[in-house]
Amino acid sequence: MERKTKLALAKTATLLAAIPALVYANASGPDPGLTGVPNEAGTCAACHGSGTSSINTKGGSVTVALPNGNSYVPGQAQHLVVTVADPTAKRWGFQLTARVAAGTSTQAGGFKSTDSNTQGICSNSQLRTAQPNTSGTCAASVPLMYVEHTTSGTRLGTTGSVTYGFDWTPPSTDAGKITLYVAANAANGNNQDDTGDHVYTATYSLTAATAAAQPTISAVVNGATFAAGIEAGSWVTIQGKNLTTAASCDAGSPRPGCRTWSSSDFTNGTPTSLDNVSVSIGGKAAFVYYISPTQINVQAPDINAGDVAVTVTNGNGTSNSVTVTAADFAPGFFQTGRYAIATHQDGSLVAPASVIPGASPAARGETVILWGTGFGPVSPSVVAGQTSSQAIGSALAYASAPPNITIGGVTATTVGAALNPSALGLYQIAVTVPNGAQSGDQPIIANSAGKTSPANVLFSVR
Repeated sequence: MERKTKLALAKTATLLAAIPALVYANASGPDPGLTGVPNEAGTCAACHGSGTSSINTKGGSVTVALPNGNSYVPGQAQHLVVTVADPTAKRWGFQLTARVAAGTSTQAGGFKSTDSNTQGICSNSQLRTAQPNTSGTCAASVPLMYVEHTTSGTRLGTTGSVTYGFDWTPPSTDAGKITLYVAANAANGNNQDDTGDHVYTATYSLTAATAAAQPTISAVVNGATFAAGIEAGSWVTIQGKNLTTAASCDAGSPRPGCRTWSSSDFTNGTPTSLDNVSVSIGGKAAFVYYISPTQINVQAPDINAGDVAVTVTNGNGTSNSVTVTAADFAPGFFQTGRYAIATHQDGSLVAPASVIPGASPAARGETVILWGTGFGPVSPSVVAGQTSSQAIGSALAYASAPPNITIGGVTATTVGAALNPSALGLYQIAVTVPNGAQSGDQPIIANSAGKTSPANVLFSVR
């Protein structure tokens, strides 16, 4: 008897010694394999509640918010949020895993905690070990990974619902359909595994999607000449790929991601975004006129001279940052083909009729209007994003330093240079063709405070 009594006491002592460890283990996270994956340990109902028949029957739920919907991009992390809700619970827990649907014993990606309420663990196929993990990748000997609550994550005393956030990175290649398994325990907080604990489960099926193409800038150039050189308020062209989310553009068929601005875009002033496409120059929003997947035209904001960073943002993210040098002057003529856009007094174009129907060369001694951008400060000043008529009314905003212009190497007389009253950043420059200019196509060059326009632009003289 004495031996039996001692044996019974020893067994009782062993059991009592184990209870605190078991309680602590449950509070700090469940054992591996309790998410409901087939052929694993089951769910939280293995210890809590009234068994499997009571799962999802107590008026609560467990859900997972998926930022990409029911899809994943191979290798691209997404932040998942688990919500556990229950009308009576006062303490909470969960466990989630991701498996390849074609073989649920194959892990699908890894988890990383983003706060102290969750933790990752790795285990083997026998579920006999639970190794803490913070890297998001399990060793080959313990290939199965779970994310679950921590002790602080149980949030004793919280009622109604709780959330758990963490990052999941899918496999780096298309793994086919992936199933997320999640189980949650909405407990009554009495530290007992009894019927007052309510267990909820859910599964989500995810399909691989193509990675969204990020915008990429290849060049930032003068919007008139497509050469280097920008300034505050000048027109700027950004070249690249995936600059909008449109696949391609058809000429003459405006559509989202392939269009110029319209009157409806000016509800809140000159638009700094078209179809969720925006441009930052020197940390300031540019004014967006035209967008396409390969080219964007903007008016630069009021930036200081010096190096500035340029980025494009659309629905797929923000592009690489390209650094360009902004100057006080960046003169350039708008062009049609190789010819500077210039107009006679009747508004017709200056160019050979053989190149542009209806156009004609300029006569020596004739005063014509050249059209360009980047000719420097004006007086009175005009802020970017406004026309001069909006900024200063009927007065003209003259170039503070009128450009010196040569045609075929001969200096032309600059009659005047000012911003067009009804257009953003567009200079109109009245010049008289010098009598010494040679007939035919001649190079035309503007010099503004030592900055010159490209030398390969032509002007036609009769």
